[in-house]
Amino acid sequence: MTKTKIAIIYGGKSAEHEISIRSAKNVVQNIDTGRYSYVLIKINKKGEWLTDKNMVLNNSFAKIDDLANFEPEDSLYFNPGQGNQFIIAGIENHGFSVDAVFPVLHGPNGEDGTIQGLLKLLGLPFVGPGVLGSAVGMDKEIMKRIFKEANIKIGEYLVAKNDNYPSFEKVKTKLGLPVYVKPANMGSSVGISKVSTGQEYIEAIKLAFQFDRKLVIEANIEGREIECAVLGNENPEASQPGEIIAVQDFYDYKSKYLDDNASELVVNAMLSEHTTKELQSIAVKAFKALECEGMSRVDFFVTKDNEVIINEINTIPGFTSISMYPKLWLESGVSYKELISKLLELAFDRFKKEQRLKTSI
Repeated sequence: MTKTKIAIIYGGKSAEHEISIRSAKNVVQNIDTGRYSYVLIKINKKGEWLTDKNMVLNNSFAKIDDLANFEPEDSLYFNPGQGNQFIIAGIENHGFSVDAVFPVLHGPNGEDGTIQGLLKLLGLPFVGPGVLGSAVGMDKEIMKRIFKEANIKIGEYLVAKNDNYPSFEKVKTKLGLPVYVKPANMGSSVGISKVSTGQEYIEAIKLAFQFDRKLVIEANIEGREIECAVLGNENPEASQPGEIIAVQDFYDYKSKYLDDNASELVVNAMLSEHTTKELQSIAVKAFKALECEGMSRVDFFVTKDNEVIINEINTIPGFTSISMYPKLWLESGVSYKELISKLLELAFDRFKKEQRLKTSI
């Protein structure tokens, strides 16, 4: 039996590079090797594409520096006209072909539609939302606009662009305190600050502008942090909701990825049946509103009055050992191995439908 060959692409030119490596390791450890073979491709922080001879699998990465500094050996480039072929630089007539791509890339240049566009040009099936869903899901301002248009309740927010930002007095009047200052196109809590004073506000703005040219400033919402995983193409389904209980002041980068004890992940959130169904319904509605496909994780706040307010969507959710997306599907009866296979099947299903479309009159 010939196995389907998957390229697992990870790393990337992003502040979330190290998290991508942790996610890739878990995907490799759980892919169904009875059905699929795989090749590992790392994009380093320079944007170079490199082969990885299982280094991501064989390293423990005990320190965060270990994640950023290891480099595979061989550079890759594409074969024009043969999009599924990767050529190893410096070795004549040597390379490999793949049948599909599993992009395990978080943040800009990996989750925002850029690599999705490249893979479409190369004619390769790939896991996760396409160009449009990825792009609008990544930009927190555009995402909020679409949610509002779809009558999905969002929190109050302001926008800052190109080093121009509202005064602290305007923020305090419009949104109250505290507020959260975030890069618009970043995830994993990178560059996010919780702000209660004018000095904190200035420092938070400076920090966030290091990661993006556009920021969102969000009002604080008192409520439980609940997440739903969504899986599917035309007829997506939502998992059982899970709850994040952060030991830190808020669910920051460390809590999400580096410290197993910095937060508690309650994969079976104690919610009423009505609230559970409402969360699942809104998660699917949000997924469809942004025209997502394949997978996404949708994050909510549930207030003490059981009001459901959407926070954001994550179109390539984490696949680390403590990430909620695979944990929620496990709680819903889908193993990690089955989940990866389902995601690949969804990628092939979309690709086949797209291939039927006419390209000439």
